[in-house]
Amino acid sequence: MGTSTTDEGDRNEVFDLLSNHRRRYTIHYCKGEDGSVSLSDLAEQVTAWEQDKELAEITSAERKTVYTSLQQTHLPTLAEAGMIHFENGEIELTDRANELDVYLDIVPSDSVPWGIYYAGLSVFGFVVLGGLSAGVIPTEPIPTLGWVTLVLLLFATSSIVHIVQNRKSRLGEMEQLP
Repeated sequence: MGTSTTDEGDRNEVFDLLSNHRRRYTIHYCKGEDGSVSLSDLAEQVTAWEQDKELAEITSAERKTVYTSLQQTHLPTLAEAGMIHFENGEIELTDRANELDVYLDIVPSDSVPWGIYYAGLSVFGFVVLGGLSAGVIPTEPIPTLGWVTLVLLLFATSSIVHIVQNRKSRLGEMEQLP
């Protein structure tokens, strides 16, 4: 019972950390870079994302506001949670930050969540199985083994697509901001 309470606390802490877009942007940016990043570079990129501008277009005032917010609030919060090391204006992700992917199942707005997709695919498989058992689905042009192979191929293909899409949807690897 103690483990589930700890897991619940960890999950709540992670969701609280990720509830702020600047902390998500920080982790996303750091994951996309090799090694440590400077607070100055991070603030500049976060500002550009927030203002939907190119780096060269942001103003000093816009950058300073984000820099101060990151330095005084968000980076200490992430460091306290053990997600980053923040020292002398340099930020580096910890191993704990890599565990965040477990909590993130990013579903594009024009997509169906994978759990629902697999449930639908399972229903389709059971309908095929039931149809074959009841003799409703003909086995002449396609034998029973062919139908079973079709359903298994659908699951296998879906799984591969799911894995590839999941890898592209990780913080630091997605094209769109989290």
